[in-house]
Amino acid sequence: MSDSLNVVLRFALYLDLMLLFGLAVFGLYSFRGKERVSGAVLHFGSLLPGIAAVGVFLSIATFIVMAKNMSGASDWVELRPHLEMMLYETEIGYSWVTRMISLAAVIFVASQSARWPTWSLGVATLAGGIALSTLAWTGHGAMDEGTQRFWHFTADILHLLAAGGWIGALAAFGLMLSIRRSNSEQLVRVLSRALKGFETAGAFIVGTIIVTGIANYLFIVGPTLLEVLTSTYGVLLLLKILLFGCMIGLATLNRFYLSPSLERSVEAGEYSLAATALRKSVLIESTCAVVIVCLVAWLGTLSPSIDMAQG
Repeated sequence: MSDSLNVVLRFALYLDLMLLFGLAVFGLYSFRGKERVSGAVLHFGSLLPGIAAVGVFLSIATFIVMAKNMSGASDWVELRPHLEMMLYETEIGYSWVTRMISLAAVIFVASQSARWPTWSLGVATLAGGIALSTLAWTGHGAMDEGTQRFWHFTADILHLLAAGGWIGALAAFGLMLSIRRSNSEQLVRVLSRALKGFETAGAFIVGTIIVTGIANYLFIVGPTLLEVLTSTYGVLLLLKILLFGCMIGLATLNRFYLSPSLERSVEAGEYSLAATALRKSVLIESTCAVVIVCLVAWLGTLSPSIDMAQG
């Protein structure tokens, strides 16, 4: 039960922090001027603080469950000294405090979106990125030492940020496609431009995920393939790769067919069919992304070497 709860909490926390960073950075590179004001396109003033607040709750819950699993404590009195030790004497505790400070910063600056839209999104992106990066200290990289530890953490952090950028963009596209307004044509024009602008960012994100994913595999498993495929870790990793391939296929479809179709339909004045097709594609791609995050949360609790030995 505790292992299942740990995976569920990790999944929720990973998804939450990826959305936080991804939505904030999307607002910076996709929107212009007044479009960044909360409510002009997306409600950053409520979305980002809400996501950050959920992140605070999930971080507390995850920290308590982690301490309980590591200590074996059965009640609060027994658990409390272990919590204090983890908080004040371990890197996991230091990274947790850093995350909480970063999330508090997001809650404050995002509430100022109406006054300073660009500044608030910039600070929220930075703080959200730091919060997301702290998850690396609960991953496999924490087991390494020396130079390998540094490069493993670097690959982990870049992998997390790239994944967050992709998931945040999908969430933004999904929200924009679901909005119903009297000025919906203007909103669709913004969406069409954002989709076109995502082409460069998307290519960079995919490239970063592939390179850092290969690096992480080599750090965790090493230059072996057949042995890992017989383990639970290998099966989950293979499923993750297949879903990632599906996401790339859908992104390619969006890039070369659905996005240009929406752009042409906006110019023609009839965009409902193109928007519906794009909405379905984004929904499927988002579903794949959510399942991948779930697999990442599960994979982070497994030891490939032990798993392969048992297999």
